[in-house]
Amino acid sequence: MRAGEQDGTYPRPILRRERWHSLDGVWEFGYDDADEGERAGWFGEAVTGGFDREITVPFPPEAPASGIGETAPHAVVWYRRRVPHEILAADDGHRALVHFGAVDHRAKVWLDGRLVAEHVGGQTPFTADVTHALRPGADEHVLVVRAEDQPADLAQPRGKQDWQDRPHEVWYERTTGIWQTVWTETVARQHVTDLAWIPDPARGVLAEVTLACVPAAPVTVEIALTHDGEVLAASTTTVRTPRARIDLVVPALRNGIDREELLWSPERPTLLDARVTVRDAGTAGVLDTVDSYVGLRTAGVGRGAFLLNDRPYYVRSVLNQGYRADTLIANAGTAELRREVELIKAMGFNAVRVHQKAEDPRFLYWADRLGLLVWGETGAAYEFGTEAVELLTREWLAMVRRDRSHPSIVTWVPVNESWGASDIPRDPAQRHYSIALANLTRAVDPTRPVMSNEGWEHTDSDILGVHDYSSDPGELARRYGDAGAVERLLAGPGPQGRVLSVGPWQAERYAAGAAPLMITEFGGLSVRADDADFTYTRTDSDAQYAALLSDIFGALRASPVVAGFCYTQFMDTAQETNGLVCADGSPKLPLETIRRIVTGEQPRPEEKPEP
Repeated sequence: MRAGEQDGTYPRPILRRERWHSLDGVWEFGYDDADEGERAGWFGEAVTGGFDREITVPFPPEAPASGIGETAPHAVVWYRRRVPHEILAADDGHRALVHFGAVDHRAKVWLDGRLVAEHVGGQTPFTADVTHALRPGADEHVLVVRAEDQPADLAQPRGKQDWQDRPHEVWYERTTGIWQTVWTETVARQHVTDLAWIPDPARGVLAEVTLACVPAAPVTVEIALTHDGEVLAASTTTVRTPRARIDLVVPALRNGIDREELLWSPERPTLLDARVTVRDAGTAGVLDTVDSYVGLRTAGVGRGAFLLNDRPYYVRSVLNQGYRADTLIANAGTAELRREVELIKAMGFNAVRVHQKAEDPRFLYWADRLGLLVWGETGAAYEFGTEAVELLTREWLAMVRRDRSHPSIVTWVPVNESWGASDIPRDPAQRHYSIALANLTRAVDPTRPVMSNEGWEHTDSDILGVHDYSSDPGELARRYGDAGAVERLLAGPGPQGRVLSVGPWQAERYAAGAAPLMITEFGGLSVRADDADFTYTRTDSDAQYAALLSDIFGALRASPVVAGFCYTQFMDTAQETNGLVCADGSPKLPLETIRRIVTGEQPRPEEKPEP
C-alpha cells in the first residue's frame, strides 16, 4: 500500500488504529422543546419516554438524509443507542473510548445512566472514556447523548448556519446535534491521544506525541518513517512525561535531488508512512500502535508571493461551502469527499478555501492524498462580546490542533469579513481580538500564513486578501493593474466599500512584499438564476456565462501584482446559486471548458474544432 493510502473511512486519518467500530446508523431520537429531559432522567437505562423517533447518524435532524428532515428550530435534542458489550469490552486494564467527530453545540454523554463526557463546541471532536460506567456482566450498554444548540444565539460560532427561522441570502439551514461520525476503540490505559507532525524539508520531522497519562514508569516511544517500503528515519525515545517532542532526522533530505522526490505539493503529493509504537520500557510489551502519515513541505509568504517549498506558487482556489443538498453540513461518506477533491482538481484549481466550517478530516485526507491546498477556516459568531470571544477562541485553537498535521492546509483563517467583529476600524477591543487570534494561531502553529481578517479590515495578516465581486473585467484590470493601483486601494475604501488595512501595519507589510495580494473572493456568477436565488451577477445563457467567467478570470491572471485568487464558488448551495457545479455535482459547463477558464490553458491543436 502506498504511503498514506487507506480506504479513507477511518474518521481520524492522522492517528489511526486497526481496531475500531463505527456507531453510525440508526439511533433513537427525540426533541426536548420543554428542556425537561435531564430532570426526567432520559439518560437512564430503562427510560421509555422521550425517544419517539429514529434518526440516521451522523446526519443532523434538519437534513433529509437523517430520515427526519425537520428544519424548524429545536434547541435541545436527545439520541440513544444500544451498543453490544463486545464493542465496548475493556478487560485487562484496557479503556473503552467513544469518539465524537462533532456535535453542535453543547453535548452531554451518558453510558448506562452515568455521565461520561461534556463538551462545548460544535465543530471540534471529543472523546468519552466510558470504562468506569460499563455495567459488569451486561450484554449491551445504553449510550445517550443530549445536544443543545440555541438557534438565535449570535455569540455561538455558527458559520453559515442561519439564526433566522428560514435561510436567507448566503446563510443556510442550521445544524443541531451529531453531524460527524461516532466510533469506538478499546485501548490500553497508556495510549497516544494526540499526534502532530512539524516538517522541516531541509532536515526531517519533529513529532509531538501526547500520551493519555503521566507514565507510572518510563515508556519507550518508537517512530518509523517509511516511503515505498524504505525506512527513511527511525527513533526510539524513553519518555517519562505525558508529552514528548521527538526529532527525526531524514538523511535522504541532505541530497537536494532526493529531497525533491520527497517533497509534497499538489503536483506531486508525496506522503511518508509513519508508525508510532508505545512500549513498556521494562517489559518491552506493546501498549499502543498507531499509524499516520507525513507530508514534507513548507508554506509561507515573501517577495510578494505565496511560497510553497520556498518557491513562488500561484494559488488558483475555489470557495467550498461544504453544504450538500441531502446531508447539509454533514457528508455522505469518504467516497463523496474524494469525488469533491477530484472534481475541484479537474476544474484546474490547485487549492480550496473551506468556508466557515471545520470540514470532516477525511476531506483533508483526500486533499493530502490527491494534492490540493486548503485554507482552513472556522464558523464565525455574529456578535462581539466576552462569551463570543471565549467560545470562538477555544474552538478555533482546538481546530488548529486537530488539523495542523495535514500537509494540504497551508493557511489559517480565524476571521472572515469582520463577522463577529464588525467594528474593527473604530473599536480597539475588536482590533485586539483580531490581532490576538492571529498571534495565538501563530503560537500554536508558526509554520503557516495566518489571516487576521479575511477580505478587508486587515490588522495583521500574512496575506492581503481582498474580496471583490465586480463583474466588470475592465474594472478588475484597472484595480489590480500595477502596484500603484493597489496602493490607491489601500489608501481608501476597498472594492466592497470597506477599508482594506486598519492602521499602517498591513499596508507596510504589503509594500515590503511580505504580505502578497490575493483576490480571495470574486465572481459569484449564476446562469439562468430564479428571482428567489441569491447571486452576485446573473447571466442568461451558457455562452454569456462562459464568456464572462473567462474575462474575469483572465483579468486577474493578467495582473502582475495578484499572487492568487479564490473563486466563489464550487457548488450551488441552497438558495445561493453561484456554483461552477449544480447542487447535484454536475458541472454547468464542460469540465475542460472550466479548466481552461481557470488556468488560462489553450487547447492543443488536435483539440481545436474545425472551422
